Amino acid sequence: MPFLIALGSNQRHQRFGLPRDIIAAALQRLAGQDLTIAVTSGVMTSRPVGPSQRTYANAVAVIQTPLPPPALLARLKQVEAEFGRRRGQSWSRRVLDLDILLWSGGAYVSAEPALTIPHPLMRERSFVLGPAAEIAGDWRDPLTGFTVAQLELRNRRPKKRP
Repeated sequence: MPFLIALGSNQRHQRFGLPRDIIAAALQRLAGQDLTIAVTSGVMTSRPVGPSQRTYANAVAVIQTPLPPPALLARLKQVEAEFGRRRGQSWSRRVLDLDILLWSGGAYVSAEPALTIPHPLMRERSFVLGPAAEIAGDWRDPLTGFTVAQLELRNRRPKKRP
C-alpha cells in the first residue's frame, strides 16, 4: 500500500550532519525489507512552529509497504529513536520527525497507538503541503475531498480576518 510520509529535521547530528543530510540518511534507513521509497520531494526549509528557534528542513516521500498503519507508525518511531529523537516536549528542536500524512486506504483512526490519518494538521502546514503537492498533488484528502494540490493552493491564499 502506498503511504505519504513527512520528514523534518532542525537539529544537527554528530554522525549524519545537517538537517538536510539527516533527511537523506533517514530515507536510506527506511528503505529495505518491506518498505520501498517510491518518490521523494525536494527538501525545503521552513520556519519553526512553536518555541524552537531553529530552521527546519522538510521533505515528503511516497512509500510502498504491506505494513498496516500501526506497524508503519512503529517503524517510523523506531527510526526516529535511532536518530536520537526523544519523546517529551512538543514543538521542540529535533533531529528527526517522521509523520504519516495519507495512505491509499483512506481515513484511519486508532487509539493505541495514537494515530490519525490523514494527519490532523496536514491541511494547515505549508512545509508539508508544498513538498507533498510536488510529488503527490493528485492524492485526495479523504475528509475534505480536496487533492493535495488544491489543499496547497488554499493554504497559500491569504487568510481573511473576521
